[in-house]
Amino acid sequence: MILPIYIYGHPVLRKVAQDIPQDYPELSKLIEDMWETLADSEGIGLAAPQIGKSIRVVVIDLDPLAEDMPEYKGFRKVYINPHIVEADESDKDTSEEGCLSLPGIHEKVTRPKRIRVQYQDTDFNSYDEWVEGYLARVMQHEFDHLEGKVFTDRISAFRTQMIKSKLKALLQGRYRCGYRTKAAVR
Repeated sequence: MILPIYIYGHPVLRKVAQDIPQDYPELSKLIEDMWETLADSEGIGLAAPQIGKSIRVVVIDLDPLAEDMPEYKGFRKVYINPHIVEADESDKDTSEEGCLSLPGIHEKVTRPKRIRVQYQDTDFNSYDEWVEGYLARVMQHEFDHLEGKVFTDRISAFRTQMIKSKLKALLQGRYRCGYRTKAAVR
C-alpha cells in the first residue's frame, strides 16, 4: 500500500526513532509498503519517520541511478536499527540534496565521504561496516531522519534564511508534488 509521506513540520520528523525488536508487528508488511511508497514517489531512500513511524527502519534503492553509477545496479536494501557509529571527518564532500519530506527544496550539504555503520537486515543479522561514496551520503541523509533531523538542519544560517519562505510554505501546506503526502497543518 502506498503511504502518505509526512511533510516538514510534522512532529514525528523531529523525534529520535526507536530501535525495534525482532517480533515487531507486521514488519514485512511495513517494509513492503515502504518499497511501494518509495517507488511511487520516485525517491531513492525512505525512513520510517517519513511515513509517520518513529522507528529505525530505512529502505534505499539506488538502482535508478545505475546508468550514471553502474556500481549501484540492482542495489535495493533494507536497514533495520541502523546507527552511524563513526565518520571520517578528514574527507568531506558537498553535494546537492533534496528530500521527499521537503518537496521543492534542494540545497548543497557537506557530509563525510566515509562512515562506519551498524545495522541489521530483515533476518536481524547484524552488520558493522565502513561505507563510502554516494551510498554513504544517502545513508547519512536517511539516518538523519532517525535522529530527528532533516537535511536543511545541515546548511548554513545564511542559506536557511534564503529558503525561509519555502520552509514556511511547507509548514502551511502550500506545496505541490506528485505523490501522496500528509501536510503538517492541522
